[in-house]
Amino acid sequence: MTGSLTGETPQPATLRQAHIRDRFDGAQGYDGAATLQRLAARTLADDLAHTMAERAHTPLRVLEIGCGTGFLSAQLCALWPQAHILATDYAPQMLERVTARLGARVDVRLMDAARPDIGGPFDVICGNLVLQWLDNPAEALNRLAGLLAPGGVLAVSTLRAGTFAEWQTACEQEGQRPATPAYPDMAALARWVPYPCQGAWRAERCVQAFGSGLDFVRHLKATGANTPRADASGMSAGALRRVATRFEESGAAVTWELAYGCFRRPARAGVFVTGTDTGVGKTLVSACLVRRWQALYWKPLQSGLADEEGDTPTVSRLAGGEATQGQGVRCFPPAGAYQASLSPEAAARAEGVTIDPALLALPMEAPQQPLVVEGAGGLMVPVTDEIMMVDLAQRWGLPVVLVARSGLGTLNHTLLSLEALRARGIAVAGVVLNGPSNPENSRTIADKGQVRILAEIPHEAELDAPTVERLAALIPAWSEIAGA
Repeated sequence: MTGSLTGETPQPATLRQAHIRDRFDGAQGYDGAATLQRLAARTLADDLAHTMAERAHTPLRVLEIGCGTGFLSAQLCALWPQAHILATDYAPQMLERVTARLGARVDVRLMDAARPDIGGPFDVICGNLVLQWLDNPAEALNRLAGLLAPGGVLAVSTLRAGTFAEWQTACEQEGQRPATPAYPDMAALARWVPYPCQGAWRAERCVQAFGSGLDFVRHLKATGANTPRADASGMSAGALRRVATRFEESGAAVTWELAYGCFRRPARAGVFVTGTDTGVGKTLVSACLVRRWQALYWKPLQSGLADEEGDTPTVSRLAGGEATQGQGVRCFPPAGAYQASLSPEAAARAEGVTIDPALLALPMEAPQQPLVVEGAGGLMVPVTDEIMMVDLAQRWGLPVVLVARSGLGTLNHTLLSLEALRARGIAVAGVVLNGPSNPENSRTIADKGQVRILAEIPHEAELDAPTVERLAALIPAWSEIAGA
């Protein structure tokens, strides 16, 4: 590896971004003052180590954004000695200090995290306390997620609402408008999860004490974090002293409200199809998806074979036809198939067997070709004593297509299902409504559920391959789902 600074100096998108870069460049006291930044880097590295421990292979290519002087970079080197680590930052002086700290162990590059100008894929992309300096963090996360390898992880930390609340209160008590940035709350952060990644944000709180109010101001300057928000004006020296006195009277300590996000890209192309209920039309929708995308199909757990032929042959029959060019639908065999029309757990127990979760590994053949995985029943259907269908959806990591009835009663079932998915950090590709057209329900689900209605499938008296071919045309192309 080389430790040289490479890449053209990125031009700042705004005057504010230029000010941010210049202040970080001039932050010569950063290492001595950045206690919280050092702590956050260690926590983020611990999160990464835990997440990546589930993978069979250690990461080989790592991209760090906003590396600063290398707190997180050093942690990454210790975690994965064999990995190629590319540390990037917007400020040239910061990169020089990373090189001084780590030498040739890392490559360094000038790069704006909001406008990455490098090709992937990377096994890990990470950044410690950099998002709060970007003009559009959610857009930046989506761009970075696009550089991940299949199964790759994007891990970041940022500041959230409530940070520096004590200083802000002191400002307001003196009739001054705080110049500290307006940070997002957890509800806003939840909308920053990059699609189609799976993951969520978690919160942490730290308190840092200072000797005086002016010590806090000097701390911000020493770490380069003293760029005021765009709509703020500076205080006079007298106002600053009065605010500092107020701050000291309240204890001269500030709260850092931190948020850590860890997001994994799906290991392969595909979706997981689940429903708000049994018999809601998952198999029909799965057949339409297979037909529309020329996709593979897998029904991991099948019950009810005493009463029907099963979903695998049904999808094969309905999704077949001229569109498959005579090759038929490629279906992976179920990991478990049972006679009784019960939940997979109960149907297996009725036959004196137990479902082995180890057999429920996502098929990885032809990983670039979409795979439609059809669940059994709804999200909270038991698979074993300890595993529900939603747990499998989380394990597989594919974005979910939720199938719902279009009529009366669908709002509660659909919105609860969406809430359950998001509570687990599971990406949602969208909802398919099955049944007679109901524009009001469709609008309400899209609005209240903050979800895309992928299609509205009308009731059909006869279901055969030509019917499915016609209905499949209502489904968006795979390219729209893969990068929604």
